[in-house]
Amino acid sequence: MRCLLLLGIVMTEWKFDQSPMVAIWEVTQACDLRCVHCRASAMPRRGPRELSRGEAVDLIDQLHELKPGVLVLTGGDPLKRPDLFTLIGTAVRRQLSVAITPSVTPLLTTSAIQRLAAAGVSRIALSLDGPDAATHDAFRGTPGAYAATLEAIAAVRAAGVPLQINTSVSRRTVDSLAATGRIVAEFAPALWSVFFVVPVGRAARDQQLDAAICERLFNDLYEWRWAYGLPVKTTAAQAFRRVALQRDMELRRAGQGRTQPRLHPAAVNDGKGFVFVSHTGEVYPSGFLPVSAGNVRQTRLAAIYRSHALFRALRTPNRLEGKCGRCEFRVLCGGSRARAYAVTGNVFAEDPACEYQPPDPSSRADPILGESRV
Repeated sequence: MRCLLLLGIVMTEWKFDQSPMVAIWEVTQACDLRCVHCRASAMPRRGPRELSRGEAVDLIDQLHELKPGVLVLTGGDPLKRPDLFTLIGTAVRRQLSVAITPSVTPLLTTSAIQRLAAAGVSRIALSLDGPDAATHDAFRGTPGAYAATLEAIAAVRAAGVPLQINTSVSRRTVDSLAATGRIVAEFAPALWSVFFVVPVGRAARDQQLDAAICERLFNDLYEWRWAYGLPVKTTAAQAFRRVALQRDMELRRAGQGRTQPRLHPAAVNDGKGFVFVSHTGEVYPSGFLPVSAGNVRQTRLAAIYRSHALFRALRTPNRLEGKCGRCEFRVLCGGSRARAYAVTGNVFAEDPACEYQPPDPSSRADPILGESRV
């Protein structure tokens, strides 16, 4: 049995070298929001080099060959693409599990949400970046975005489609994350996905959180998960998995094991169980790691993911450098390759957002989860 990826839970072993758990397709770069952290530096108009409908259908065939756990349609704003529902229908008929991350703009009407449900999407992910209009609207660069998001959340729940809530955390929003988490819990989403902003696109370097703050947030998210009994995962902050495992191990040693199941996020990382296809067909290890490994117009996606030297290297733990290379949690975590590249220019460098200092390798026993010398 393969793992159900969108829950972000390790249920069975996934063969990362053959298929990604998550395939992201940026169907268009166009979007009417003006988010201060936008990875895509999205603009209102669609780009002239965007995949045509015929090329998009061919990409769906390539995705069918690759067999990802889920295909996430993102942007920009997917609803800016006129043939979106045709593409969704094609993907669903090809037996792909299709999720979508629409922008909350006037295009995301109740009718549009109902059409997405009828088309067979498996999940709708909406962004909530603050507990109030002042915080969220400033972050999204659009007055009224917060109120519209609450309306969209209600419409998704009414349509019966599983809801995911995405929250981006940076220096602008970190102080309100706890309050945002309380609101998220009221909606009881299938997953709360917390994005630790990486300085790419419009995200300036000064938006990034330092390692000590990240460590505190990892512990806060661990407590949130148990307080509300809901799954949470992080993006571009893989060290959360290390913290969750450490905290669970501490409880077990103290004889205070939890009665709820342990919901550990899967060991996905950039290029390892994850692939991103841009609106022009460029293939990246993730949207936050803009190092191209080819283009689906010339090379099949499965061949790029399975065989390209960059992807193969990203799936090799002993390629990691610095403390990430010495860390006993390097298979489970591996550090954010996107952040390492954005800050140092080296995709294998240690993650600057991780505070953990691994012990001397000669003084430690083999770790419990996932050590590999391969």
